[in-house]
Amino acid sequence: MSAGLLRNSFKGAASAAPFFPTLLDQMPNAIVVFDAENLKLAYANPAAELALDASRKSLEGQSIPDLFGDNPPLNNMISEVCAGHFSTQRQELVLHALPGSIHQDSTPAHVVVALLDDPSLVIMEWFPIDQQLRSERDERVTQQVEANKQLMRNLAHEIKNPLGGIRGAAQLLEYELPHKGLHEYTQVIIKESDRLQALVDRLLAPHRKAHAMELFNVHEALERVRSLVLAEFPKGLRIIRNYDTSLPDILGDREQLIQATLNIAHNAAQALGEEIEQGTAQIELKTRVARSVTISKKRYKLALNLHVIDNGPGIPEDIRERIFFPLVSGRNGGSGLGLTLAQTFIQQHQGFVACESRPGHTDFHIQIPYRTQEK
Repeated sequence: MSAGLLRNSFKGAASAAPFFPTLLDQMPNAIVVFDAENLKLAYANPAAELALDASRKSLEGQSIPDLFGDNPPLNNMISEVCAGHFSTQRQELVLHALPGSIHQDSTPAHVVVALLDDPSLVIMEWFPIDQQLRSERDERVTQQVEANKQLMRNLAHEIKNPLGGIRGAAQLLEYELPHKGLHEYTQVIIKESDRLQALVDRLLAPHRKAHAMELFNVHEALERVRSLVLAEFPKGLRIIRNYDTSLPDILGDREQLIQATLNIAHNAAQALGEEIEQGTAQIELKTRVARSVTISKKRYKLALNLHVIDNGPGIPEDIRERIFFPLVSGRNGGSGLGLTLAQTFIQQHQGFVACESRPGHTDFHIQIPYRTQEK
């Protein structure tokens, strides 16, 4: 948003306070307005509430140092604007949260500070730089995934055709062999052909089945995932529910989203072998709502944030950037298709899945937009 538009939005704001324009409530970037003399907040939009992890009511009356501490670059920007040396200041800097606050991360951000027409008010807008980087990364990943999917579909079809011939020839050969002891070798061919056939079917399955779109409660779906994982790992594993029960029903293919989450949670449980033996293994299923999100360059008012978090050893660094690629697995005997299928199902719902991993903390973040019922 331009500084001029910001200033115009607040013309006469001092006389109309606290009735600030609703226009800023709709802006995707975090925006606060504060007094130029004492730096105390008079207004914060919903994006700022989300960024600062606090309600507008609790933010009003707090000062900029209360929120960001002693930040010389930010303080200098504000001083220059308040002194009238510049009407607008722009800079990329790190916004530090105060120790002990709920939102403790430091955020590299692009910050704009501008003096309003009423010189007693200053407006500050910021957005995380990693938000822009993530958008660019998501676009690259989407293009790469589409290329991989097309490659795998073509490859699967090329494998499928001769595979039936190999299996049929092995069966005919088995009938002709004079010694039954040799059947062991033909059975190897037949069983391996069946295994490859099943692998090919799994590669093609997501693109064959039509969506069964319906409104459903995401927590009921997660409870099914939870029960399935605990049925396979009944001892030594704790699955924590961290649900926002106020979430509305979501429109989607219920079975596909269950399968996508189950693939991720099952992978996490398998990676927790040592922790399960020690009785310290845990997986957290966390849901929250996200407002004003951009996914693949499309804006949505609301989205579901779903996190599957485990306390395992983390994903090996050498495959961390490739975990969603087909046939890439960090586990001996793994097919490398679970996360690929999960990503496919989620992308078919216009969402995305990303992963951050370090020893002791692996977080798979799924974001799916809320959409209206298609007619």
